[in-house]
Amino acid sequence: MAEQSVPFRGGGFRPQSKRGVGVVVFVVLLLFIEWGTREGWISNLTLPRPSDVGTTLLDLARSGVLWTHLGPSLTRLIVGSLLGVSAGIGIGVLIGLFSYVRAGLVPVVAAIFPIPKIALLPLFVIWFGIDEGSKYALIALGTFTPTIVATYGAVDNVDRGLIRMGQSFGLGWFSIVRKIVLPGALPGILSGLRVSLAIGIILLVAAEMLGAEYGVGAYILQAGSLYDLERLFAGVVILSALGVLTSWIIGNLEKRLLAWRS
Repeated sequence: MAEQSVPFRGGGFRPQSKRGVGVVVFVVLLLFIEWGTREGWISNLTLPRPSDVGTTLLDLARSGVLWTHLGPSLTRLIVGSLLGVSAGIGIGVLIGLFSYVRAGLVPVVAAIFPIPKIALLPLFVIWFGIDEGSKYALIALGTFTPTIVATYGAVDNVDRGLIRMGQSFGLGWFSIVRKIVLPGALPGILSGLRVSLAIGIILLVAAEMLGAEYGVGAYILQAGSLYDLERLFAGVVILSALGVLTSWIIGNLEKRLLAWRS
C-alpha cells in the first residue's frame, strides 16, 4: 500500500510572517489619496498630496531642519521611557512576587493609572521647570504605570504548574524566579512595552508643544499655527515612523528573547 504524506497540523495558531503585505497596503492607500487629491474630490485643505508631503520631508532632511527637531525628541523619548519602563518593570515584578508589596502598591497604581498624564504637565512645569526635567518626568510617568500593570499581570499569568514542578525538583526561590517566572512573564512584558512606548510618543508631542523651541511636537505646532498642511503632515509622518521604529525594535527583541516559544 502506497504511503501518503500527512500535512503538518501542529502549528498551534502561531502567527506567520507575510513579508510585503503591509507595504503593499500602505502604498495602495497613499496612491488612493494621491489620486483623490489630484482629481479634486479630496480637498487639499483637508489632506495634502502625499507627493507634496514627501517633497517637504526631503527638503527638511536636506536643510538639516529635520535633524534639528528629531534629535531633541529622540533624546527626550529615550531618557523618559528608560526611566519609566525600568522602574515599571522592577516594581511590577515585585508586585507579582510579594503579597505585601501587592497589597500596598496596587491601590496606588490603580489610583494613578486613569489620570490623564497630560493634565499633570503644568504641575511638572512647576516642580521641574519648563526645561527638559518636566518633559522627562511626564514621559517617565506616562510609561511607568502601564508597564507596571502589564508586568505584574504577566507574572500572574505564568503557569503555576511549572512553578510547582520546579519546587518538586528542589529548585530554590531565586532559581524559580530566574528560570521560570521571568521567562514566562517576558511575552506579556514585551507586549506591554508596545503600549507604554506608544503612550510615551503621545506625551512627547504634548510636552514639546508647551515651551519647547525644538522637537517634533514644537515643529507640528508651528506648522499648524501657519496652516501649512504639508509641513504639519510631514511632522505626523515623522511621529508615525517613530512609532513603527519602536515597534520594529520590540519585535526584534521578541524574536531574540522568545525564540524558545517556536
